[in-house]
Amino acid sequence: MASPRSSLRSPLGAVRGLGSAKDGTHHWWLQRVTAIALVPLTIWFVASLVVLAGAPLEAFAAWVGQPLVAVLLGLFVAVGFWHLKLGVQVVVEDYVHTESTKILVQMLVNFATVVLGAAAIFSILKIAI
Repeated sequence: MASPRSSLRSPLGAVRGLGSAKDGTHHWWLQRVTAIALVPLTIWFVASLVVLAGAPLEAFAAWVGQPLVAVLLGLFVAVGFWHLKLGVQVVVEDYVHTESTKILVQMLVNFATVVLGAAAIFSILKIAI
C-alpha cells in the first residue's frame, strides 16, 4: 500500500478514504443512473402522449387510473426531479462563487424539487385513486 505522502490525497483525505470532492464520484454515478432510467421512461411517456393525443379527458384519467401507468408516472416524476436536482446542483457548484449564495440557491433548488415532485406525485395519485 502506498504511503499517504506518495499519494495525491491530503493526509485527512487519505485517512477518510475520500478524494478532494468528497462525494463527486457518487454524484456522477447518480446522475448517470437517473439519466439511463429516464430514457425508457421518457420514451414510454412520449409514446403514451402521442397515442392519447386528442382523446377526451376521461380517457386520460382512465389511463392514469391503471396501476402500472400510475407507478410508471410516479417513477418518471421522481427520477426526473431527482435528475434535475443533481444537474442544477452541479451548475450551481461550478458557476456560483459566493458561498452564501451557493448555499441559498442549493436550499431553494432542494426545496423546489421536493415540493414540485411531491405535488406531481400527489396529482397522479389523486387521479389514479
